[in-house]
Formats: sequence, C-alpha cells, structure tokens
Amino acid sequence: MALCGALHSFLFEYDTPRIVLIRSRKVGLINRAVQLGILAYVIGWVFLWEKGYQETDSVVSSVTTKVKGVTLTNTSTLGARIWDVADYVIPPQGENTVFVMTNVILTLNQSQGRCPELPDDQTKCEVKNNCVPGYVSTHSSGIQTGECVPYNSSIKTCEVFAWCPVEDDYHIPKPAFLREAENFTLLVKNNIWYRKFNFSKRNILPTINSTYLKNCVYDAQTDPFCPIFRLGKIVEAAGQDFQEMAVEGGVMALQINWDCNLDRAASHCVPKYSFRRLDNKDSAHTVSPGYNFRFAKYYRNSDGTESRTLVKAYGIRFDIIVFGKAGKFDVIPTMINIGSGLALFGVATVLCDIVVLYCMKKRYFYREKKYKYVEDYELVSINEGRGKAELLPPLTPQRF
Repeated sequence: MALCGALHSFLFEYDTPRIVLIRSRKVGLINRAVQLGILAYVIGWVFLWEKGYQETDSVVSSVTTKVKGVTLTNTSTLGARIWDVADYVIPPQGENTVFVMTNVILTLNQSQGRCPELPDDQTKCEVKNNCVPGYVSTHSSGIQTGECVPYNSSIKTCEVFAWCPVEDDYHIPKPAFLREAENFTLLVKNNIWYRKFNFSKRNILPTINSTYLKNCVYDAQTDPFCPIFRLGKIVEAAGQDFQEMAVEGGVMALQINWDCNLDRAASHCVPKYSFRRLDNKDSAHTVSPGYNFRFAKYYRNSDGTESRTLVKAYGIRFDIIVFGKAGKFDVIPTMINIGSGLALFGVATVLCDIVVLYCMKKRYFYREKKYKYVEDYELVSINEGRGKAELLPPLTPQRF
C-alpha cells in the first residue's frame, strides 16, 4: 500500500514554489550576507582574479640553446689542455635541454684484449677455479676467461676479455675537473605562439639590440629580460652550490613563464624566468646521486688496430621548461560565468529556508505558511455538487 501511495503521489501530484515574505531581521541579514558573499566571489574571484570574461589558450613553444666558455686544465695525465664548447657540451644540440660536462673520468688508450678485472667481492680470486669461463654480470667490464691473474702486487682478480685497461671509477675527482664551468654562459632562444589568437613572440624582446645582447647577463633585478644566463647564477638562484653539484652532476630546470593578458598591449607580454633543481638531493639517500653517462672516442692506430678513449662524464643537465597561457575577452565565457553567478544566488534562498524551517523557534508556524496543500479542483467541484444535491428536499408529484 505504501508503494502504491508513493507511486500515486509521484504521478498525480505537482508542487510549485510559493513566495512568502518573512519579516525577520535575523533571516534578512543572513540572506543579504550570503548574497553579498556570492557577489564578491563572482566579481572578485571569477572575473577579476581568474579573468572569467576571457577565452584562454595554452602556449606552443620552441627552444634553441648555445653555450659559450673556455677553460684550461693541467694534469699529470693530460698535461695542459684547453676545453671549449665542442668538448664539454654533449650532445651539441638537444631537445629543450643542454648538458654541460663539469667532471670527468678518462680511461685512455683502451684496446680489446685480456686484462684483470677491477677487484670486488665477485672478481677477487686465489686460484683459477674461482673464475668461471664465459661468466658476465651486470657490473662486469668484460667476459671472464677463467684465469686468475694479478691485479697488483697484493691482489688477484679474474681475467676478462674486454676493452683494456678497464675503467676505474671508484674515485671521483674532487674538486670538479671543470670547476670553472660556473662562469660559462647559456643563451636561450625561445619562440612562443598562441594559436587561438594568432599571437607570437620570442624572449629576445624588440627592445633588445645586438650591442646589449653581447654584453648582458641575466639578473633578476637589473637585467630581468636578458636571455643569457651564467651557469653559476642559475644554480645559485635555485639555492644550490655549483662547486658541490659539479662533482657528481645533477639536473636543473630553467623555467620560462608566458602568462599574457592579450586585452593589453603586446609589449606587456614578457617572459618570467625561474630556476629549480629537479633531481632529488637528499642527504639521507645517497645511493647513485647526480647525473653521469659514458661515451667513447675511437681511433685507428698506424698498425691497423682500433683503440679508444672512454669518457665517464659528470655534469649538469639544464632542462628548459616553457609554460603559460594567454587570455582575451570573449562574449561566450563572459555570459556563461554571469549565468553561473546568477544561479549561485539560489544558494542564499536554500540556506535561509533551512534556517527558517528547521532552526528557528517558530519553524512550525513558518512551515504552515510555506506549504499549502490544494486538492484537485475537478474532484472538489464534483464532491461539492454531490453535497448540494443531498441537501435539496425530495420532490413530491403535484396534480393539476
């Protein structure tokens, strides 16, 4: 029966809002306060802060880089040597990134042959039986031959077929081999485009001439739009120490933010630079820190044999990250946000109804005024007609 009653109510009942004017200071103040808050939200946040009257678009960007700088090293192994861009920028061009080598382990004149492996728990041996022919692990420099040979006067290791002599990277040079790299400079050329508005610009602004570009270096206070950055300053601006970072390497982000209000003049659309370190530097987790990789330079000797120089390069990778959005006035988002704001005013009515009908002392009185139940007019008319018919006296036949 309850289900039938609910179905009957759902199908044959209709409710419509009823306007009730309640003279109450408390309810009136709550209503106006909520409306004022909604109005402040729509005007202050939606339109002024978020610029809800604008159509927006995300930036499309391209980046090219150029590093400059020369340094001199003088070691017993290499002697006096000049290092220029072709030596320490690897590869010469990257996609939105540039790697600058700051430290290096060189293994010179390697050639393929047989030699003792570096000593560790798995490669040290006493007799031939300790070495397995053909064995290779993920950390091996080559393939074991099965022989146990002297590594030095006190240690024997398993012999391997590899590029000999094998690399010894147990000791990283400190201070960094190219510690003067902090004075190198990085030129960043960035072109951006907003497709919806057909607006394009680059970070070398129209006000920058060739004379200024040759002499400027970025400074957040004095030269905030110079596209040439000193590497040491980039690392320093991220709160890091360049000389410490140069030893084992790391990853830095050079961020370019293009947030543009295209309702204003194009000259106000300018890049904003910021810097941060991307690789995790945590003193509590020191396993495999920094950034490094290996590559080799190959040579053909006069006797026809092949040799190489193995380079384990430590350095700083600079990732150029471009982001931003542009906005311009458009009727459609303006009308959508105005309509949404007007719809929010209904919240004030709902909140005040809750206060009046459930929280106030006279809530039962207000409920009676708020809700009125009306029966079906046709049924009421029929019932009233039947009632009147029952009240009429019976007719008696008359004779003429």
